[in-house]
Amino acid sequence: MPVSSPSAPARSVPEAVHRRRWAVLGVLMLSLLIVVLDNSILNVAVKTISTPAPTGLGATQSELEWAINSYTLVFAGLLFASGLLGDRLGRKKSLLFGLVVFGTGSALAAFSGSPGELITFRAVMGLGGAFVMPATLAVLMNVFERDEQPKAIGIWAGGVGLAIAIGPITGGVLLEHFWWGSIFLVNVPVVLLALGLMIWLVPESRDPAPGRIDLVGVLLSVLGLVLLVYGIIRGGEQASFTEAGVLVPVLAGLAVLTAFVLYEKRSDHPALDVSYFREPVFSAAVAAIALVFFALMGVTFFSAFYLQSVRGYSALDSGLLLLPLALAQMVFAPRARLAVERFGARWVCATGLAAVALGLGAFAFFDADTPVWVLALVFLVQGAGMAHIMPPVTVAIMQTLPREKAGSGSAINNTFRQVGGALGVAVLGSVLSSVYRGEIESHLDGLPPAVRTTAGESLEATLAVAEKLGADSLVAPAHQAFLDAMHVTAWASAGIAAVGAVVVAVFLPGRAPAPGAPTRPASRPDHPEPARR
Repeated sequence: MPVSSPSAPARSVPEAVHRRRWAVLGVLMLSLLIVVLDNSILNVAVKTISTPAPTGLGATQSELEWAINSYTLVFAGLLFASGLLGDRLGRKKSLLFGLVVFGTGSALAAFSGSPGELITFRAVMGLGGAFVMPATLAVLMNVFERDEQPKAIGIWAGGVGLAIAIGPITGGVLLEHFWWGSIFLVNVPVVLLALGLMIWLVPESRDPAPGRIDLVGVLLSVLGLVLLVYGIIRGGEQASFTEAGVLVPVLAGLAVLTAFVLYEKRSDHPALDVSYFREPVFSAAVAAIALVFFALMGVTFFSAFYLQSVRGYSALDSGLLLLPLALAQMVFAPRARLAVERFGARWVCATGLAAVALGLGAFAFFDADTPVWVLALVFLVQGAGMAHIMPPVTVAIMQTLPREKAGSGSAINNTFRQVGGALGVAVLGSVLSSVYRGEIESHLDGLPPAVRTTAGESLEATLAVAEKLGADSLVAPAHQAFLDAMHVTAWASAGIAAVGAVVVAVFLPGRAPAPGAPTRPASRPDHPEPARR
């Protein structure tokens, strides 16, 4: 029997768990895949669902938006609370509960008989997803030793990118062969497989000394996030953030979240130790996640219309164009740690964000005839950039917190990503809509007043009116107005990503010291990492 070297570091993960750590990561990736994939797969089905029965549900534009937003609202609002509950009650239990709820919601959504039912069951799916997403990263932190965590997180982040990219492809294939409900029903067998593997392979872990539950803090976090995200969604719908229906929930949400922070600072058993945000590395990493998803989700929103409505690609073709982004993330994300070891997180993340900004800015030069290979190259650059951002900043967040708070750290990571993405769609969507309306207005002079108002709302609305009235002369101006609006929005997106690059270049750590040199403790002195039981 081999004898371990006296100088070998003590292992904090039990041997039985350590041996099956990669199998556990595979199960976590499967769970993560269906939650993230489903969030992108619905985008390609909105036209089908808006078609009257029996092909679709005859959903209106507003109902379609809420079929997407009901998931986002519940998901984002409960992320932090679900991470806390996972730390207290057990992350495996949180995963199992979330998958059961998500699978049930998927089955019900597939057989929805009305838009209202679809909106309700999407909210149920959001509830399940809120328990799955943070628990996957929290379990990962508890089955891998610290030195292997960057590699595992790189694979985890690559899986997120892969799911985002293959969602539209999967949706396009299903819609070509089956009815619209198949995009939800396909989740059920995957959930059943994940549940079986999880019960068999995934170990339970929790905070060994959680203390009293901070019920007030949990309730304040849920209320504040729900109000804030609801206001952001409403702002995106109305393309304005000055309306009372937008300002009131946004300001109320910010006020409640401020009260949450003040309460947590004074609590002797806080749900969130807000002092972690005093750490420049932690705060910069969180800000980078929010900024990159703000920029990226905004561009994802308008690129779908560019590819399908202006370029005329099908949903499946549009999804296939995202393959370079997915492949870049799959190749580079697991290897980002090697670049960090050589150059430091600061310059790796700053370069990654600069690449994302470059890719976003490229949309400002796209027109209706831009070669396909140029589009593919831009998506490749974006994917490579993201692959060098998400793993290092996620490692920075997760390794700042002690292991027993992994659920809270994962929840913070995902909450800022979700809120940043929602803001990106709302704010950049508002910019796109405002510029488009200004550009197309002069071309709608000959239309009746009621029709003119409808036709000026969006590119899709203009094209629908042109088709209904046989006004083919509107098509070219509508395409040009959208391209002009897209160019302005692309510059705004690139600017946001550039701000993120500056933030990480200033605050993230540089190259790690050479072996044997004094290093900073892995966790804060007042939060020592307990021995695993």
